[in-house]
Amino acid sequence: MYPDTTTLRRARVGVFGTFATSGFVMGAWAAALPSVGNRLDLGEARLGTLLLLIQIVGLATMLVAGRIADRITSRALLRWTGPATQLVLVAPALAPDYEALLLCGALYGVGVGFVEVGLNAHSVELERYYRRPIISSFHGFWSLGGAAAGALTSLGLTLGLGNQAMLVIAALACAVVFAAFTRPLLPPPGRTRGGDAATPAGTARIGVIVLGAMFVLGLGGHLIESGAVDWANLHAARVLKADEALAPLSYTVFACAMTVFRLLGDPIRARLGPGRTLLSAGALAAAGYGLILVSAAAGGLPLAWAGWILAGSGIAVIVPVLFSAIGEAGGPPSTIALISISGSAGLLLGPAAIGYLAEATNLTIGLLVPVALAVFIALAGPATMRRLLASRAPEKAEPGAPVLNRR
Repeated sequence: MYPDTTTLRRARVGVFGTFATSGFVMGAWAAALPSVGNRLDLGEARLGTLLLLIQIVGLATMLVAGRIADRITSRALLRWTGPATQLVLVAPALAPDYEALLLCGALYGVGVGFVEVGLNAHSVELERYYRRPIISSFHGFWSLGGAAAGALTSLGLTLGLGNQAMLVIAALACAVVFAAFTRPLLPPPGRTRGGDAATPAGTARIGVIVLGAMFVLGLGGHLIESGAVDWANLHAARVLKADEALAPLSYTVFACAMTVFRLLGDPIRARLGPGRTLLSAGALAAAGYGLILVSAAAGGLPLAWAGWILAGSGIAVIVPVLFSAIGEAGGPPSTIALISISGSAGLLLGPAAIGYLAEATNLTIGLLVPVALAVFIALAGPATMRRLLASRAPEKAEPGAPVLNRR
């Protein structure tokens, strides 16, 4: 039998909570770096090495996390690794030196790899039962968690609270909260389906070409996002010569637009379908970056902000659509992990790809990289979605399936 309606709704609350808590911890790590750098007397190169290490270890962990989730379920993966990952937030607070900080960063990278795969696999599993798009809003809550961490850190420092004490308290609280939110997640398959597959669809055989295209789409989506994360404020300061107080708002408007559209993305995808959603998202992102590129010649900072808003609105739904489409096709957690892996690869390659091109020419030319990738997503996304969903396994008729496909 399917899980009943109450079980599914409680599981949805649990997924919202785990995404938000994980986003909060990621945001707290980022917000803590300036204080950590000052306390341990670290320069930009050492801090950059720490961040790179977290990404590399996380990427390596994702390669095995999907296989582990196949064996033990995504729920078990989250319950075993999630609280410990949140607890590692004490590392930047208590690390006595740079070497200890690197070790803790590597441990955090392992946790990030397990948790990201677990979160996305479980959200896909839940959406299969709901039979309508719900994944994008989970990613919106992750973004809200990160924003809340930055705001609370800023507030605490303004009030004179010690950064180390705040991190220890946040780590303990987040570990407990994450553990609490894993309790209502979907039960193991044997408790709901008598030992059958955990979801209403069978397992699909997805071709290598389609999987490769999905990987490139995920890589491109995250690389476009990294173009904003790493270069939005620098573009405002160096290309547009914006005031020091106004330049940081470029990434802020992008992040706000991305968060809003992630929260609104599910009904949009329900109306358009995955193919047309990717077409629209890629077109919006390309148009946004186009405005950013011409803002140096005319329009200045206001036009660039409009471009970052358009780019954030487009990029918001790309990755959730990819996760959902693999789930709809019947892909197991190990296949779903492919998008997580492509994301980490995109965040690793993005700064370098844009930076080296900008160094050889200028930043305006460097930002042509995300433009080209956005155009690729708009053109290749619909065809890839058609090929992927054509391979989906036939859905099995199940007694007692709850009706959750209406808002």
